[in-house]
Formats: sequence, C-alpha cells, structure tokens
Amino acid sequence: MIASGNRRTVIGVLLTLTLAIAVLAGLGATGRLTLIHEPVPGQAAAVVDEVPGEETGPVCPLDKRYVDEKPEGLRQDVLAGFTRLREAAGKQGVRLCVEDSKRSRGQQQREFDSAVKRFGSKDQASRYVLSPDQSMHVKGIAVDVQPLASAAWVETNGRALGWCRRYQNEKWHFEYDTNYVTGGCPALLPSATGF
Repeated sequence: MIASGNRRTVIGVLLTLTLAIAVLAGLGATGRLTLIHEPVPGQAAAVVDEVPGEETGPVCPLDKRYVDEKPEGLRQDVLAGFTRLREAAGKQGVRLCVEDSKRSRGQQQREFDSAVKRFGSKDQASRYVLSPDQSMHVKGIAVDVQPLASAAWVETNGRALGWCRRYQNEKWHFEYDTNYVTGGCPALLPSATGF
C-alpha cells in the first residue's frame, strides 16, 4: 500500500513526464524540434546545421566580382570531395573560386531575407535562395563555384568526383553525393523550388 504523500509524488512525477512528452511531441510536430536526423558521419545534423561558414573571402583572382572563401564547415566527406575536385581542376589548369559553401541557418536566413527584399516576394526569392530548412548549403553539401568558366569545368568533369549541378537557373551551384559517381547526375531542376 502506497502512503498518501508517496502517492502524490508518484502522480506528480507521472504528470510531469506526460507533460514533457506532450511538449516534445508538439515541438516535433511543428518542426521546432527534429527528433530524427539524417545521418552525417561523425556529427548530428543539428550540429552540422548550426556550423557557420565563411561570410566572405579574398577576391577571386580570376574575376574580381567574386570572392574565394575557404570551404570551411562542409561535412568532412564533402570537404574531402571538394579538395579532390579542386586538385583535379588544377591539374588541368583550371582554378575554382568558392563564392559560397557552408552556411549556418542564420547565414542562410539572412541570404533568404535579402533575396525577398531584392525580388519582392518569398516565392520569387526562393527560386534563387532557399530557406534554411531546405538549403543544401546549410546541410554542408553544396558549393557555388565562380567564375562561370570554372563552373562549366565542374559541370563537365565533376560527376566523376561526386559533384553535380542541380538547377538550370544556377550554373554555379553544385552538390556532392558519392552516388553521382556511379549513378550519374540527376536531371536538372528548373530552379531551387523545382519550377
């Protein structure tokens, strides 16, 4: 038989646990808490998503309109893949400038907000810049290569090293996946939104 004071304690603990589970379920349902992450070797996706990338870099020596930031913050496998890509390009006399690579959720949100101001609506902005929840830059698997002549080299030669261009309207945006080596690049989407 449980004493009256102990019964209240047990009921209080059970109510607290039930409330905590309900709060976690509610946060998961609204997208404010992710309960399942895509596997990333060595790190939880939440950690990867919050890793900031370089805000800028030195001027690209090939075209002063662009920068050449360090591709820091990319997933380890992606960074190794980009290093192989850059080395292969160099062997053919091609230099790759990284205009953008890894972005944190905050960096991506600033990019998206700026695009909304520039294009006038979220729908138009998302054709060029995705929200933090959708961006492959936040996931640490995308790089934007400039100038366009260098990006064209990546489009022609990158698949053998796991790099594919993804959008028709972004000749500079490439994503890394080792499956591209054997399976080929997926069909280009018209834009980041898919239309």
